[in-house]
Amino acid sequence: MIPPFRAAALQFPIEMGAVEGNAARAFALLREAADGKAALCVLPEMWSTGFSYDNLRALCGTTPGLLHDLRRFAADRRIVIAGSLPERSGRSVYNTLYVINATGAITGEYRKTHLFSPSGETLHFRRGTDASVAHTSVGTIGPQICYDIRFPELSRKYVSEGATLFCVAAQWPAVRKAHWDLLTVARAVENQLFVVAANAVGRSGEFHYTGGSAIVSPWGERLAQGGEDEDIVMATIDPSKVEDARRRIPCAQDRNERAYRKTRPKR
Repeated sequence: MIPPFRAAALQFPIEMGAVEGNAARAFALLREAADGKAALCVLPEMWSTGFSYDNLRALCGTTPGLLHDLRRFAADRRIVIAGSLPERSGRSVYNTLYVINATGAITGEYRKTHLFSPSGETLHFRRGTDASVAHTSVGTIGPQICYDIRFPELSRKYVSEGATLFCVAAQWPAVRKAHWDLLTVARAVENQLFVVAANAVGRSGEFHYTGGSAIVSPWGERLAQGGEDEDIVMATIDPSKVEDARRRIPCAQDRNERAYRKTRPKR
């Protein structure tokens, strides 16, 4: 069993296209979190570039260098890091969440499968078609990016693969903050695991973000939650609580798969 550890969700303003400034801010917070004994850090969605669509393809060229720096940092500080960056593959661009283990190895690469069409994501990114858990020193992580938390099917798939923790990288706008607060807790309770969710703050492009990054227990308790300013939201995660919640309320064994099958209408 993995012993209790400190987890951190890092929230900060993301300036459109300003990779150098965004990276400086992210690594400053990573160093502070590591100094505070965090074993897991989650960064927001598209934390290096924001949704800088006009220059997105060129900005993808900065991702390999940032991953190199993150891997080196993770190995030096023995910390797991998760966060999403723009990835170019051939003619396509993906919004990809990378999970970097405490050894510095990339153990997860999840391309966002649910693109938020109302803001035009479908015009600039290609949908990912594969979603798998990432095995790390802090447990089995189910990676999710922002809009994904509206789709419980993805979460259930991760649980079937042994997930004990969801890492959510987001740029969730202020206008729907109530949904963010509700869904981060719902995903934790229905799947009986921990959720570490990092959101952006401030204005980026046409959207305003109000943070609210959170660490939620399998019982739906907000162990820590951020406000509207740049912050490190930190709490202790005890992995044994996942097993305890699943033992006390055995949702997995009480599932009735037969009832979920599509039925033909009666004539």
